[in-house]
Amino acid sequence: MALPSMNSAFSRRTLLRALGGGVLVGGLAGCGVRPAYVSPGDRAATDVSATDKRLTWANWPLYIDTDDADENRRPTLEAFEKRTGIAVEYVEEINDNDEFFGKISPALMNHQRTGRDLIVISDWMCARFVRLGWVQEMDRARQPNVTKYLDPQLRSPAFDPGRAYTVPWQSGITGIAYNHRRLGREIRHVSDLWASDLKGRVTLLSGLDEAFALLMQGNGVDITKWTADDFHTICDQVEKQVRSGQIRRFTGNDYIKDLSSGDVLACQAYSGDVIQLQADDPDIRFVVPEEGAELWSESLMIPNLARHKANAERLIDYYYEPEVAAELAAWVNYVCPVPAAQDVLASAKDAETAALAEDPLIFPDAAMRGRLAIARDITAGERVEFAKRWNVIAGL
Repeated sequence: MALPSMNSAFSRRTLLRALGGGVLVGGLAGCGVRPAYVSPGDRAATDVSATDKRLTWANWPLYIDTDDADENRRPTLEAFEKRTGIAVEYVEEINDNDEFFGKISPALMNHQRTGRDLIVISDWMCARFVRLGWVQEMDRARQPNVTKYLDPQLRSPAFDPGRAYTVPWQSGITGIAYNHRRLGREIRHVSDLWASDLKGRVTLLSGLDEAFALLMQGNGVDITKWTADDFHTICDQVEKQVRSGQIRRFTGNDYIKDLSSGDVLACQAYSGDVIQLQADDPDIRFVVPEEGAELWSESLMIPNLARHKANAERLIDYYYEPEVAAELAAWVNYVCPVPAAQDVLASAKDAETAALAEDPLIFPDAAMRGRLAIARDITAGERVEFAKRWNVIAGL
């Protein structure tokens, strides 16, 4: 495949906020409501993939490659359709994890079809779907590329050991972004956010699921097995920083505007956003603190009663071909879940595209990987209590 130059359009995280951390929509607080659980034997529908060559795929806006001349064309997706004869209805309808949960949960809890064969949501929300039994186990025999090429660091999250129900679409890092020129020094630790020369010019992410892990890592916590005490400790610390005026505010993706204008000098940030910002302002830097940072994913899942399961599994596996993954990575600029795509990008004739192969925010090097960890998810029993406390602090 011919690889495009780096996409100059803002990522979908630039425009859309993944809220997270709220009480669940539709009264399923904590996802522990047993009547909503679907047992394994009740999850599958008759698969008509062999005779009905189509599928419906729900994704976030701005989360797939588009044609330079026509943004309504999606080259990798069109290539899949041409190769397989499978028509894909691609719907950019996911603007927020909780909102989408509310949209499709009535069907899933009532053992009805959602009208979608494939969805992409954040892993902390994927955990709820897996716990509720709302997604189908994938057939890895149909997915040799996933088996071979999936990033080892993403293969077995706590909520889905072995990735039986989920496959990462894209990954990313929650770390710290700062303006090196305006600040006049480096940031290396989470605790650097509390320095006196940053008073009133720091922002944190407002969503519970987006914010807590990095702050815990600043305390030396192993986020793969954090505790309630660890959570309340960071809440105490953040409350203190709010009272002192250190924290300017809590944000969604609007931290980008504050950082670009200079109103904020340092903030919690997503790696993919910073790649886009650096194209316009090379003084903006992204750091994985020495204590570590959170590695997260947004993953593909096949909801219960999907009628084109085999077609969906085939599409997922297609995007794990290194050549396809490289083309996608050149556009979305998040951490690529297919490390083998790095060599493909490195061989690109376009110099700007080839340079992406050396970007550690797309292909983390060994040193950076050693400081990345996947946080255990907030359990059903914890969510309501934790969200209540965090939302008061963040002013939600």
